[in-house]
Amino acid sequence: MRSLESGKKIIGVLVVVAIGQVIGWGTVGLLAVVGREVGADLGMDISAVFAGNSIFYVATGLSAPVLAKAFIRFGARRVMIAGTIVAAPGFVLLSHSTGPASFFAAWVILGTAGSATLATATYILLNEMAGRGARRAIGALMLVTGLASSVFWPTTSFLSGVLGWRGTCLVYAGLMVLVCLPLYTFGLPHRIERKEEVGSLRLPDEPHIVRKSTFYLIVSATVLCAFVTFGFGATMIELLKAEGLSPTQAVTFGSMLGVIQVSARGLDFLGGGRWDGITTALIATSTLVVAILLLMIGGGSHWMIATFILLYGLGSGALAVARATIPLVFYDNVEFAKATSRIALPLNLISAASPPILVGLLSNFGSNALLGFGMLCASAALLMLYWLSRHRPAIYRG
Repeated sequence: MRSLESGKKIIGVLVVVAIGQVIGWGTVGLLAVVGREVGADLGMDISAVFAGNSIFYVATGLSAPVLAKAFIRFGARRVMIAGTIVAAPGFVLLSHSTGPASFFAAWVILGTAGSATLATATYILLNEMAGRGARRAIGALMLVTGLASSVFWPTTSFLSGVLGWRGTCLVYAGLMVLVCLPLYTFGLPHRIERKEEVGSLRLPDEPHIVRKSTFYLIVSATVLCAFVTFGFGATMIELLKAEGLSPTQAVTFGSMLGVIQVSARGLDFLGGGRWDGITTALIATSTLVVAILLLMIGGGSHWMIATFILLYGLGSGALAVARATIPLVFYDNVEFAKATSRIALPLNLISAASPPILVGLLSNFGSNALLGFGMLCASAALLMLYWLSRHRPAIYRG
């Protein structure tokens, strides 16, 4: 009976958090739709406008270690409520931007708010409720949030056509106050001081000490995988054009990625109780290595490019789940909050840095340089993940 009630509570929390995450990620992705309008209005180059996204990730990463203590002391719910309150004035400032200074300041505020409300915050919240059992819940959440752009790109396009991009920002500020804030305030349970039960993955008298070297390997493997997936995702259209596709063909092939990535998350969710995050990461990273190799030797063949898109989409989609769930293998409760907050800093910094680095390689040295560097990073991550798989806690080994 207790497990049934707990399951219903987690489902309710998942619904609340999923709505908040779709709104959160969807609204901060507005530059993908209105970037040119923003640039024309503010007199900024389009590359400078999209630097707002990089600033968002940098601010998110820099805020994460600072917020770690708040997550531990106050719990994820309170931090998410505070972050939502901060996000609203960020969108208001963005709507009133008059130049680069106010524009970038708005993205700093939104990045700080994102650190308190998006991704890491939700993983900590679910871990507070379910411990290592949160893996399946995180998988379900990521399955839904993968649809954020599908929901909000057309929404942003419609709103900007009616209200302009500034009016759209004000609407999104309203969503923070009128939708997300009440959801988090009244829809999330107060912090649960969870106790390990008999039959759980680790009992209090069975501690697993995680070495610093293991943590650094987790960070390194996670960052290298993120470098490849974030960087390739941002440069995909240009990469496909460099492989010989026309702009229309590149967009057509690239547009298949979203569906494939969400499908990969769905497959991981269906089997989430049978393997851990490291197993997912090993398979996904191996898939990335094969995908990159096929594109390198494919000679621009449409079949090879299609196979690359399929394998890359499956690998990158599964890695999105693995990034969130690998720490669950080694940490629980307070230690999980500390670890994920510390991982968020380099993860967000690399998310900001990888697109310009890979674009520079592609522009100056061609597609083989980009692919070769991506292969090197993915292969190094694969070796690190293999080492981690050999040093799992005893409860995860056969």
